[in-house]
Amino acid sequence: MQHPVIIGLAGGSGSGKTTVLRRIVKAIGSDKIALLDHDAYYRDLSHLPIEERSRFNFDHPDALETELLCHHLDRLQQGEIVEKPVYNFKTHTREERTTRVYPRPVVIVEGILVLAEDELRERMNIKIFVDAADDIRLMRRIRRDLEERGRTVDAVLRQYERTVRPMHLEFVEPSKRRADVIIPRGGHNQVAIQMVVARIELLLQHFQDHTAA
Repeated sequence: MQHPVIIGLAGGSGSGKTTVLRRIVKAIGSDKIALLDHDAYYRDLSHLPIEERSRFNFDHPDALETELLCHHLDRLQQGEIVEKPVYNFKTHTREERTTRVYPRPVVIVEGILVLAEDELRERMNIKIFVDAADDIRLMRRIRRDLEERGRTVDAVLRQYERTVRPMHLEFVEPSKRRADVIIPRGGHNQVAIQMVVARIELLLQHFQDHTAA
């Protein structure tokens, strides 16, 4: 069995990770990539009253069930299918349905905190941090939360001031030092993305040759 290439893709909220991810998938091929997005592993808050859920610190590592993500990553490495959770960001709960993820030659683990978690980093072959200016990230986050998560501008700004910015400074920004590659300007940095794609292709060939031997 071919050992998959494990890629960690981190960066602050609104840094451009999704654009970088799309460009990598387009270059490598969606049929070769399995995605484990850390956001899918937020802990279920259905046991809390609605008003308490909105005050929860979603930007702290403890808000995510990273141990389940690690388990799923290990199973994919062993060639097994996993059932990834589906998280509802409007109700802050996990849905009953899951997303089936099949083992692929490349597994991308994406999220703001994936490089801040030792147990995830030690499984990665390539660690990428997508960087962007704070004002750009905030504008992107406001637009995303309004369009995709049903939030108000006031709610987004309150959360940004209360938890997003402090947790970024405490956990996300320091994790940049753990990266093998830092991509400034996100998806607009074609040179950096091409270098990452070339490295992925080289590792794929190396693992394929090693398996064949």
